[in-house]
Amino acid sequence: MKPFDSLVTFCQTPSLEETHAFYNRLLRLPMVLDQVRCRIYRVARNGYIGFCVAETPVVPEGVMITLVTDEVDLWFQEIKNAGHHIIKPPALNTDYNIYHFFARDPSGYTVEIQRFEDPRWKRE
Repeated sequence: MKPFDSLVTFCQTPSLEETHAFYNRLLRLPMVLDQVRCRIYRVARNGYIGFCVAETPVVPEGVMITLVTDEVDLWFQEIKNAGHHIIKPPALNTDYNIYHFFARDPSGYTVEIQRFEDPRWKRE
C-alpha cells in the first residue's frame, strides 16, 4: 500500500467571501478549486485547507489552523494592519521551541503563525 498523496482539511464558514478575503487575499494562499459552496486553498506543496458554507452554526472552538513560516513578524504586521483580532502577539514558546502568534479568522477559528526553532525540524 502506498502512502497518501496529499492532505485537505475542511472547515465550515458562514461566509465564503470573508474567508476568501482572509486566506486568499491577505494570506496569499492560492485557491485551487472553487466548488461554489466550498473553496480549497493550497497551503504547501500537497497540503490544502478547504472551507465550505456551513449547514449548521459554525463551532470553531477546539480548532486551530497552524501555518509555518520563517516570516512570523511580517505576517503578524500584515494581519494586524488588516484589522483582524490578534489573540496573542509574537513570542518565543520555550516549551515547544517555537516562535509564534495567534489571530482570529473571520469565521472565529484560531490561526497560529509559527516558526520552528528546533534544528531537527526539516521541511521538504
